[in-house]
Amino acid sequence: MDPYDDDSQMLDVQESYSRGTLHTSVEVEGPIHGSIPSTSMAGMLAPNGDAEYLNVATKRLQEPSRESSVLANNVANHLSIEISEDPMQQGLDDFIDELDEAEHGPTAPYVSSLPTGLCYDVRMRYHCELDPPKQSRDFHPEDPRRIFKIYKELCMAGLVNDPMLNTGNLIPNPLLRIDARNVSESEVCLVHDKRHWDFMVTTASMAPDDLVVLERTFDSIYLNVTTFRCALLSAGGAIETCRAVTSRQVKNAIAVIRPPGHHAECNQPMGFCIFDNVSIAAKVCRSDFPETCQRILILDWDVHHGNGIQQAFYQDPNVLYISLHVHEDGNFYPSGNYGDHLHCGGEAGLGRNINIPWPTKGMGDADYMLAFQHIVMPVAYEFDPDLVIIAAGFDAAEGDQLGGCFVTPACYAQMTHMLMSLAQGKLVVCLEGGYNLTSISKSALAVTRTLIGEMPDRIRDTKATETGIETVQMVAMYQSRFWTSLYPKDAHQDISNKHGAERMHDVIRYYQASQLKENHNMINVKVYREKLSKSFENQVIATPNFEDAVPLVVIFHDPPELMGTPHPVTHKLELHNTWLADDLKHYVDWAANLGYGVIDVNVPKHLTSTEKNEGYGVEDEAERLSESNELAVYLWENYIDCNDATEIFFFGAGFAYESIIHLLINREEDFTKRVTGMVNFISGNRLKAVSDHGFFQHGQSLSKWYRANSVNFVANNHLVWDIDGSKKPSKRFGNLVRSPVCGLNDMLGQHQEEVQGFITRRVVRRDDDIEEAEKMM
Repeated sequence: MDPYDDDSQMLDVQESYSRGTLHTSVEVEGPIHGSIPSTSMAGMLAPNGDAEYLNVATKRLQEPSRESSVLANNVANHLSIEISEDPMQQGLDDFIDELDEAEHGPTAPYVSSLPTGLCYDVRMRYHCELDPPKQSRDFHPEDPRRIFKIYKELCMAGLVNDPMLNTGNLIPNPLLRIDARNVSESEVCLVHDKRHWDFMVTTASMAPDDLVVLERTFDSIYLNVTTFRCALLSAGGAIETCRAVTSRQVKNAIAVIRPPGHHAECNQPMGFCIFDNVSIAAKVCRSDFPETCQRILILDWDVHHGNGIQQAFYQDPNVLYISLHVHEDGNFYPSGNYGDHLHCGGEAGLGRNINIPWPTKGMGDADYMLAFQHIVMPVAYEFDPDLVIIAAGFDAAEGDQLGGCFVTPACYAQMTHMLMSLAQGKLVVCLEGGYNLTSISKSALAVTRTLIGEMPDRIRDTKATETGIETVQMVAMYQSRFWTSLYPKDAHQDISNKHGAERMHDVIRYYQASQLKENHNMINVKVYREKLSKSFENQVIATPNFEDAVPLVVIFHDPPELMGTPHPVTHKLELHNTWLADDLKHYVDWAANLGYGVIDVNVPKHLTSTEKNEGYGVEDEAERLSESNELAVYLWENYIDCNDATEIFFFGAGFAYESIIHLLINREEDFTKRVTGMVNFISGNRLKAVSDHGFFQHGQSLSKWYRANSVNFVANNHLVWDIDGSKKPSKRFGNLVRSPVCGLNDMLGQHQEEVQGFITRRVVRRDDDIEEAEKMM
């Protein structure tokens, strides 16, 4: 049993830190039999007697070849020609055999017969909080028990020869222990500046109270008097693990080390990280093995972006860094845009940095496998690395509350298995984050089992999320300019400059507006906005009578769908295989032919810039909603509320319907007086609830008014519908009708008669009320 596995003992250690009595006088775990000592291995690989070897090789060129004599003997035997035993020839053959053995040495073992390595040192657990929370069970996420839980899991599975923790039979070829060592100052300064090193040196001699004050000046860092020594071992362990794999002492290896490193930047520790372990190890290996370790792939699957690793190699063409992480538009740690897909490397390293930034938490196995199949592995094969290092944070694992994702041990194993096909199997797994003790131990075990040669378990979740698919496609398209293996190719690079092209949504809207103007004499409604955008030019059009005393229908809708099948090779969307689906035009035709006023508002997904040089247009949902809300308020105040319309109906289709709800909530009193009814179609977008805010109109709250005067058709597969039907949707969503179909255009076609009946009945009822009032007068 590990002497520091007991939580109470760990608390005693922390208490002794606060008294300043525990420094480095701790018992060090001795080397285990069969381990690799942390000495330089360059001498072990160099051949002995280089001069003698060269002389023998030169002389061999002057002798008859062994192959020719063997061929002659084979032919003679085949023809039954009697050959006399020539002593000189026999001596020559023996000499050539000796020469071959001197040149090539004894037959090397198969790589598969080599053991898998493990680096673990109990001393790395001494880095812990000096001022822990008062409640003993509220531990810091970067818990010292993290590495022991992984080590214990490996021992209990029979992968490590540790009699104190083994509970069953050992595997035939257990993990070979790799001793950690202290990283040197010169090695650290390959990545970090001298001031960072000097600062960490001073922490080893500071008073505990001063360290508590100091750690609060940093970004997510805690310190104690042994933090520096633990960081030395962590970085040194990563180096020795990578050296052991590169020199073929082991076939692959896992380094169970802490503190982690991928957030540590050139001049500062941050994000639980002191030294950038993986980056230091990569630079040392390239320096120590210049012939066999020229190109290195670093794959970072930690749920947080490895800003430190990206910074270390951003301009290096020989190191490819790929990171899969939650980004949340720069709001997830570490904050900022440094982890977005647009950061692709600089100068000579352009294209050697690939960020796959998930826009939200909740990503699962299928999303990660999709990224591996479409980006990671194609690029990795094209890059052809000599060494692969995984910055293996397990905080995207299912059960980790900080990460909030759902990656299973089977998925981690599958990703490891795929990476093992690179660099002739030279793969190193270095622990980074991961804060659920059960999740990291199970995930690390699955990865280690794969390293030793077991096949990964099956993945049950095989359907990627729409968010995951969009992210992978976006990254692949953007990175395709740097990698020939990535598809689809980005056709948007400077396309407007090169070909005088226009975005298709502008062309389609111009066509729509032209058709409506021709069929119903519709006109442009001027929208004066501070932000210039070509996309607003034809977005709001209306029938000439939209201000008259007639019923008015105001339609807010998403752009029409463009459906087609791209060419399988060029990925171009050819016009003869493309269709425009626009069922909304039937509603406009119906209302205009009845003499109703119509205002048609198209809310574009992308605002075409006035700049000439635009690339792939990524939908910015927040900006789009803000612009649409502002447009709705503008139209209400300047064109709708002040006109003479007898009835006003609002019609929302798709994402654009949210702006109608925004208008209802923010102009509730005027809106409820003037508006006769609301019709909305919701397919893949979210539902918006209407709260009361204490407003009452004619004895009704706002939510009750909305429910009584609206009909909202919701797609059959929308998440609002409970699977077993036991939970009813909230009444604040309005009057919901479950559509038998799913797509927005299918829904518009399915419910056209219902919508027309809803509007007609309310117009007739209003006319009857007016007629009756006139008779009474």
